[in-house]
Amino acid sequence: MAEPAPHERILRVVEGDITRLAVDAIVNAANESLLGGGGVDGAIHRAAGPRLLEACRRLGGCPTGSAKITDGFDLPARFVIHAVGPVWRGGGEGEDERLAGCYRRAMALAAEAGCASIAFPAISCGIFGYPIPRATRIAVQTVAGFPAPENVTEVTFCCFGEETTQAYREALREIR
Repeated sequence: MAEPAPHERILRVVEGDITRLAVDAIVNAANESLLGGGGVDGAIHRAAGPRLLEACRRLGGCPTGSAKITDGFDLPARFVIHAVGPVWRGGGEGEDERLAGCYRRAMALAAEAGCASIAFPAISCGIFGYPIPRATRIAVQTVAGFPAPENVTEVTFCCFGEETTQAYREALREIR
């Protein structure tokens, strides 16, 4: 694959286990406590080991629509960015803006940490109930529109399941 031009960002979709990706940072679809849960959150905590929970306790939680960063500990990724997406309540309670806020804050934290590559799960699409096509469009549009710092050049949307994978591919086609 050719090297990206300055300020150009490569966006890709993969189906697989985010905890196995060799990227600088993976994003955790976290809850406000940051103390672990089910789905992606539980998988990341298990793969990173007990030091991740200790680090998250020191962060004191995180509000919905934002994110915080820790080391990656036992993961291949150097960092875990814990993004707290909104619970879907029908779309009338600012869910879209708070979901976009997660992606913007995660990108900013990755840039500040000197990351070249970052991988996102489908934030809020599991137990939080966000409609997958809507969430994936917000994710792709937000990341594609984020001011391109020189260092964050590769973004991977790591999906669990064919429905989410196809939704991300469609969202990418819409912006190209």
